[in-house]
Amino acid sequence: MSPLVLVARVGGARGARAAAAAVACAGSEADRAGLLIDLDCGRSPRPALIATAAARELEERIAAHLPGAGVASRGRICHLALPGDEDGLEQASAALAVGRDATTAVHLPPGQVQAALDGPVHPSGALLRADLGLDRALTALAAGDLIGRGIRPAVMKRPLGWLAGRRALAGALGPGLGEALPQPACARLLE
Repeated sequence: MSPLVLVARVGGARGARAAAAAVACAGSEADRAGLLIDLDCGRSPRPALIATAAARELEERIAAHLPGAGVASRGRICHLALPGDEDGLEQASAALAVGRDATTAVHLPPGQVQAALDGPVHPSGALLRADLGLDRALTALAAGDLIGRGIRPAVMKRPLGWLAGRRALAGALGPGLGEALPQPACARLLE
């Protein structure tokens, strides 16, 4: 089974969407696209001029299964935007069934994390984007809850740089993620 990683911000931290895209890029391969399910987007993603054949194929399969959903292939990933509510979680579960062979990153608003964990999404790992100087205690509580559920957490203390974040959202980061996420955290999330 391919890895499924939840990505959420803690408190007022910024950069969780780009981190989720970086995780999806990290799990992509030449013949297998990564899937980014964004439940905190608010608008449909724009298709990129350049996308791999695997990303376009995954986009077509998801569009056929979820007509009307905002889906676009972007570089090495397929980006699916859904509403951040219960309907969005159900549609995300359907998209996970369609893209079961893709490494998937699900970007959630903080208020939906518990609903996702108690509902249809069963992650193998979680990435928390947190500013530890401001939200250390809240981050520790969130990580402890994830560990108690048997989910491997990782904490990203700083957002991606501007260029790395833009490249991740465009699906243009390579699978190594050298400049984006620390290798030990990435390897732990994608095992």
